[in-house]
Amino acid sequence: MEDYPRTVQEFESRFSTEEGCRAYLVSLRWPDGFQCPRCKATNAVVVRKTLFQCSSCRRQSSATAGTIFQDTRKPLVMWFRAMWYVTSQKNGASALGLQRVLGLASYETAWTWLHKLRRAMVRPERDRLSGWVEVDETLVGGLEEGASGRQTARKAWVVIAAQADGAGIGRIRMRMIRDGSAVHLHSFVEDCIEPGSLIHTDGWQGYAGLEKKGYQRQVTKLKHRREETSRLMPRVHRVASLLKRWLLGTHQGGVAYYYLPYYLDEFTFRFNRRKSRSRGKLFFRLMQQAVTTSPKTYESMVRCASHKALHVGAS
Repeated sequence: MEDYPRTVQEFESRFSTEEGCRAYLVSLRWPDGFQCPRCKATNAVVVRKTLFQCSSCRRQSSATAGTIFQDTRKPLVMWFRAMWYVTSQKNGASALGLQRVLGLASYETAWTWLHKLRRAMVRPERDRLSGWVEVDETLVGGLEEGASGRQTARKAWVVIAAQADGAGIGRIRMRMIRDGSAVHLHSFVEDCIEPGSLIHTDGWQGYAGLEKKGYQRQVTKLKHRREETSRLMPRVHRVASLLKRWLLGTHQGGVAYYYLPYYLDEFTFRFNRRKSRSRGKLFFRLMQQAVTTSPKTYESMVRCASHKALHVGAS
């Protein structure tokens, strides 16, 4: 049974205490009852109010260990409010906006929390797209002097897949790729789209050979017809337009190249749930994934980004 608050009043009533928040995390992490992470035993006693001690191997576990909340110094009440705010805003939240709403003293804390949440917005076992799927790439970033078409020095390549839902758009997938070669495009298609699906692409050679991997392919050549792309491949171009508008609007275009993949994850999470009647359900989905997402520290995220920056600069 899906258990989540439907209104802000219900949210405040349920999650105004640490006990209420922790009980909710326990119910999501162990929906069928406690199970020891080490020996899988199901019997435990509660010690120090927040720890489960396994009756078999004596290991102590908490509801936050191994999740994005691990080692947090802030109250869970504040974390829950942050997650409600992020999921209830139609266009998401910037770190500055979250800092102001929660009254956080540090911008760094708000930035870190948002990046932890973005890492929880992807289910590793999520279903692949199927049926009729449009696939195309776009370049994300500012204008580059002297660059045109598929040429780029600092823009990011983003490949988009949009599943057809009648005349509209169903679910989407996105990925930042190094370039538009077949190596990267084929890998994206195989990871994100079920074999047997009909893939609609333009005439770019990077998509050639997908038929040999179990896909059907329809090709629409766009050379000398760029002004018609929004009509010939409407779904992916609509998604690309919305993505760029979101990056410029909510984040003021200030997304660093090496953090872009996580923003793509957030956009996909929101887009695929845009028709949800209750924003509380987005909170519920994010919370479900937060308790199964490994913890990350600010230092590890910045160190990883610095490594990627050096790699990009050397390429």
